[in-house]
Amino acid sequence: MEPIRIAEKLQEQFQGAVLGIVEHRGQISVLVDRDVIFDIISFLRNDYKMNHLNCLCGVDNLKRVASHHERFEVVYQLYSIENRTSLRIKAQVPESDPSVDSITSLWTGANWLERETYDLVGIKFNNHPNLKRVLTPDDWEGHPLRKEYPLRGDTEWAGLIELKKKAIQLQQFDFHGAQTEQGADSDD
Repeated sequence: MEPIRIAEKLQEQFQGAVLGIVEHRGQISVLVDRDVIFDIISFLRNDYKMNHLNCLCGVDNLKRVASHHERFEVVYQLYSIENRTSLRIKAQVPESDPSVDSITSLWTGANWLERETYDLVGIKFNNHPNLKRVLTPDDWEGHPLRKEYPLRGDTEWAGLIELKKKAIQLQQFDFHGAQTEQGADSDD
């Protein structure tokens, strides 16, 4: 089935929860209310054989102007291996409560993707089994992919000083000498 037909079926099945269908350069995106995201993703997986979670990410659309769009989105790129069909679902997430239901019970691979989205954009995933930072240190302040995140702060990250000291200590284990000896052996 074509992606546009699947999007139309979603609109019928989840009346009021589908906020819009957008076609751009041959790709279909469906904007949905975050409150039914788990049901929509389950429906697509079970009824339309969208059995591969290709991608999951968070987006900060701070400067986008549209009445039916929220500041944040969680974007799910789904694919049916059997039908060779792709569909993008965009859950609208308000700034006042940046949270959405987790889909880790549907795809265990969503675990790290949701953690990355939480870490970098600050969107929380309800019922996630281990929602904690995955790319930045636990004591990191803020979310680097938010539009208002400063490109450079007034102060360095507190852990940077410790990290620099550790790097100096580990220089004694530098492998430059070993590479030179191996290079000399290979010329024979």
